[in-house]
Amino acid sequence: MAGPLEEHVERFNGGVRSGDWGPMLDGFAEGAVMEFRGIPVGPFAGKEAIEAAYEEQPPDDELHILQRRDLPGRVEARYAWLAEPDVAAGEMFLTHDDGTIQKLVITFDRGVTWD
Repeated sequence: MAGPLEEHVERFNGGVRSGDWGPMLDGFAEGAVMEFRGIPVGPFAGKEAIEAAYEEQPPDDELHILQRRDLPGRVEARYAWLAEPDVAAGEMFLTHDDGTIQKLVITFDRGVTWD
């Protein structure tokens, strides 16, 4: 069974391919917050703000998970873009409640490593 991180990545990648961000938003709580670190945008509070951000500046590459750590109510991951599948693009910190994303922090920190 897929967890909230895998579901988010699958929905995100589907949005990149189709341009439809609706399915990705289904994984977020109404009042969810999405924050980006390392780029000058956001944070975005609520599904409508998150959707508007993706429609205004849609990503052009799919992502995949390099490493992950599971904690109660939280998933941490290093991710990469498919254009450079072996190079970490940054980290994702996903806070969830019953599988619904409450907060998603995405960093842009190329080459970040974990010990």
